[in-house]
Amino acid sequence: MSKTKTLILCPPDAYFLPIFDPLRDRAELFIGNQRAFLSAHVGDAEVIVNSGLTGKGTHLRDLWPEAKAVRWVHSLSAGVENLLFPELIDSPVPVTNAKGVFKRPLAEFAILAVLYFYKRVRRLIESQRNAQWDQFLVESMPGRTMGIVGYGEIGRECATLAKGLGMRIAATRRRPDLGKDDPLVNETYAMTELNAMLSACDVIVLAAPATPDTFHMIGEAQLRAMKKSAVLINVGRGTVVDEPALVRALTEGWIAGAALDVFETEPLPKDSALWGLENVLLSPHCTDRTINPDWLEMAALRFVENFKRYLKGEPLEYLVDKKAGY
Repeated sequence: MSKTKTLILCPPDAYFLPIFDPLRDRAELFIGNQRAFLSAHVGDAEVIVNSGLTGKGTHLRDLWPEAKAVRWVHSLSAGVENLLFPELIDSPVPVTNAKGVFKRPLAEFAILAVLYFYKRVRRLIESQRNAQWDQFLVESMPGRTMGIVGYGEIGRECATLAKGLGMRIAATRRRPDLGKDDPLVNETYAMTELNAMLSACDVIVLAAPATPDTFHMIGEAQLRAMKKSAVLINVGRGTVVDEPALVRALTEGWIAGAALDVFETEPLPKDSALWGLENVLLSPHCTDRTINPDWLEMAALRFVENFKRYLKGEPLEYLVDKKAGY
């Protein structure tokens, strides 16, 4: 029985690679991140896995003219904005990704962020550090409304956890009719009604992908539409937010605070004003990097499960809409 030649763009010493071992009886695996190695094997590779860990020096687009036999491309990342390019988009080759793998830890961070601001955790820490008995009032979550921009796998997981804590849920969708029977959502808004939703919510969670349509979706007009008491949480992509406008919103009091896991430029520049703002909670894009289970092992397992479907001729799961960009 012939084996399916599979090229994995990844450092050959990556710790999670043993997850792929069960495939070796049906797949011929070639793993590397050096251009010469990849060029030697991409020509007759049927399946290509992009780990996203090879750095800026190696990109699938550079190899694409040589990829004459490829029938499937998989991304170990959920975001594919750095993978997609015109030639791949226009080709008939399907792309799958790690959609949903990281939804739980990202949703947990969203809840952490609400609690951080509602329970005034920064003040608690400062009081403890100063050995100061400082009693104060805190907010309650039940009855407050969480608005979700980007109601996909991550957004729905945020809704699940928030609903369990008594929050109401509002969500934007490209097709609002798809949300009419969702038991988690109290109100569904069309994308054209974004500002109306923002003005009605106490917490806004951004879980949208990076696409031309979402670039700076949250700008000055949207931030000014939010309540002054509102908290903005971004677990999607940094380009969704106009960062200078957000800094102004936080320093001038348009909104109460922000919790950010993603940024327009990563790593966040040392001279960014966001570092010094006390009404901001920052995470260096690592809230989905879990242990037990390990985040990269979970992503690799997603490919393994889909590979079994591929061998059986079954439809692949977690297909990317290449035109839409997610």
